[in-house]
Amino acid sequence: MPSGDGTNKGNGIVRKAEALTGRLVNGLQGVYYGWVIVAVAALGVFMSGPGQTYSVSTFIDPLIADFGWSRAQVSGMYSGGTLAAGFLMTVVGRLVDHKGYRTMLTAIALFFACALFFMSGVQSLTALFFGFMMIRTFGQGSLTLIPNAMVPQWFVRRRGRVMSVLAIAGAASSAILPLVNIQLIDGMGWRFAWIFWGCILALVMAPIAWYFTRERPEDLGLLPDNATRPSGGSSSAPGFSGDEEESWDVSEVLRTGAFWIVLCVVSIPSMVGTGAQFHHMSILTENGVSLEVAAAVFTVAAIARVCITPLAGYACDHFRIKFVIAVGMMMQAVNLSYMLFVTSGASAVALGVIQGSRMAVLQLVNGVVWPHFFGRRYLASIRGVTTMAMVISSSLGPLPFGLGYDIFGGYYEVLLLMTALPLLGGVAVLFVQRPKKVRRTV
Repeated sequence: MPSGDGTNKGNGIVRKAEALTGRLVNGLQGVYYGWVIVAVAALGVFMSGPGQTYSVSTFIDPLIADFGWSRAQVSGMYSGGTLAAGFLMTVVGRLVDHKGYRTMLTAIALFFACALFFMSGVQSLTALFFGFMMIRTFGQGSLTLIPNAMVPQWFVRRRGRVMSVLAIAGAASSAILPLVNIQLIDGMGWRFAWIFWGCILALVMAPIAWYFTRERPEDLGLLPDNATRPSGGSSSAPGFSGDEEESWDVSEVLRTGAFWIVLCVVSIPSMVGTGAQFHHMSILTENGVSLEVAAAVFTVAAIARVCITPLAGYACDHFRIKFVIAVGMMMQAVNLSYMLFVTSGASAVALGVIQGSRMAVLQLVNGVVWPHFFGRRYLASIRGVTTMAMVISSSLGPLPFGLGYDIFGGYYEVLLLMTALPLLGGVAVLFVQRPKKVRRTV
């Protein structure tokens, strides 16, 4: 009987939670439900933070101090774990298309929580590798893939501006998490900091994902952008936003040259940006900047991202996307080269502005370009491929920086080398044309 009572109580709690959720959803009758999806997705992007480099970078020096590992060793484990995570992204994308956004977003939040609990107990380089692999798979990979594939299902014409909300959530995460991490690590230790974020994911993110996520507007009798269905119930009339984009499946996408060129270009910032961000604290302190000022760069960058993101969203909706990508690549090159000249608080603030601006542009175009080119029907699977490439490319960044530091005793040479890559990418993307399906005639 006691076990039965416990089960009944548990079921009662679930029923009460579902009833409360139902009342909340009903209370939003006059609001397009796509905005609820945007809010859930934005929370997901924010909570990807513990697996992002801007957060992980605050743990690197404490790990080195506790275990005596070299910077190259830790960089190698991070690169290896990230590389392994990248190969799992296609699986995640296909699972989202088959299992749905609600199930997968909830499951990923719980798996990510478990990965953070695992990170709190690492004692060896092998465990560190597996920990990095898991937090990069579930955090940096999956908790950005799913929200960025989910929101375009609900918006087409205003996609750039709506996706800017997710970019702002990412900016808030990059501003808040490093500072919170430093306080948690200083006060309670780095192991407690991992546990703290794991609890937030399990107790906040997962329930919200389960109770509020819906798959597509059509499931609720709605249309993308809250459009009005044409008379007669047909969705093929001119002006229906859901039909303005051709839908390409993964096999079709992989046969287009535009896909591979754009993928290579947008993967460059993942590599060079991750490498610079992973060693951010070390690069700036090598220049004589204090840890506090170096950490504050993330906050300044986040403020800049919040300010620039709406402008970037407007640009994505009103200008050719390849031109916006090219501008972002030029900004990435400036970001890398300017790190060599940061020696004071004022120059650190300037770095934050540059860094936040280029992140606003590049993150937004990466969310807009794929549905813009290939439609929304198979977007999760397509984003699985693109996320895999970007996660793999991000895995290649930290190790050259770590090796460069160990070999040359500084970062000057590797920063100059990395600056050339976005410059080349910015030129290459200008030659890309939006692909068109070949219509077969009988």
